[in-house]
Amino acid sequence: MKPNRKELAILALLILVCIITGLKNHQFFSVVNMQNTSRLIGIYGIFSIGLGVVIITGGVDLSVGSLFALLGVAMSVMMVDWHIPPWATALLILGCSAVIGLWHGLLVSRLRIQPFIVTLCGLLFYRGMARFWVDDDTRGFADIKNLEWLKACANENLYGIPAPLILLAVVGVGMFFLLHRSVFGRHLFAVGRNEEAAHYAGINTKRILTLAYVCCSFLAGIATIQFAFYTNSISPSSHGNFYELYGIAAAVIGGCSLRGGEGSIVGILLGTALIQVLRNLVNMLHIKSSLDFAVMGTVIMIGVLADQLLSKNKRSS
Repeated sequence: MKPNRKELAILALLILVCIITGLKNHQFFSVVNMQNTSRLIGIYGIFSIGLGVVIITGGVDLSVGSLFALLGVAMSVMMVDWHIPPWATALLILGCSAVIGLWHGLLVSRLRIQPFIVTLCGLLFYRGMARFWVDDDTRGFADIKNLEWLKACANENLYGIPAPLILLAVVGVGMFFLLHRSVFGRHLFAVGRNEEAAHYAGINTKRILTLAYVCCSFLAGIATIQFAFYTNSISPSSHGNFYELYGIAAAVIGGCSLRGGEGSIVGILLGTALIQVLRNLVNMLHIKSSLDFAVMGTVIMIGVLADQLLSKNKRSS
């Protein structure tokens, strides 16, 4: 699969932003900064891929950030209060995240509730439950033993390469073959382009939609574990706040059309890298951090405008 014009444009923009930032602040290309930025690209990239899968179907998931808070709190409670072994806790978190995705998918595919409404309710419910569960207290992992391997997934390097980036590469390759080299992927794009036509073509559209949301929440579960040990504490009122917007921005910038039916894993990864480099630019150039969301909003708007213009060009040609 050759890179398309949009992916090449994102790559060129990413390189340009890196060069400009590096010229303005030479610390940008330091080993420490490169590792920190790569670590964030790895963590954000994993759940951005999941959001991209849902967006390809023409849907959206607004609940991911709140899911990080609820499952992060659950991790702490399971390990500290209930004394569940770390490996079992990790499996339970991944299982719970998949079940939540299944719930979202069934509401969207079977009851035909709009994805925006389903996941907006999830955003509010999961955040509220996280805060209620621990009375709004910040939770951590105390001095629990046998956590080294979980902490390593978020904070350690392998031959100088951050572990989250390596995990992202593994997930990215797997998802690439799933989306671009499998029957499921072809059906996913078909549902996103025209769900009714896909149904009459013999595709089980309800199953495809449901699996898309399961995939999104499951990848969010992996990112939950990484974020929990990257921050080493979970404040239920703020942990994961607006993180779903970073994932949506990465997917949209990477070529996923909000109308559905378009997108690629390579594009999502490039979009994630661009978002994190722009965030790093704000920090390296000593721009007020309050502009972080303004930068993200601008990036999303540019992505939507580019998608709109490209769609018009396709229709006119």
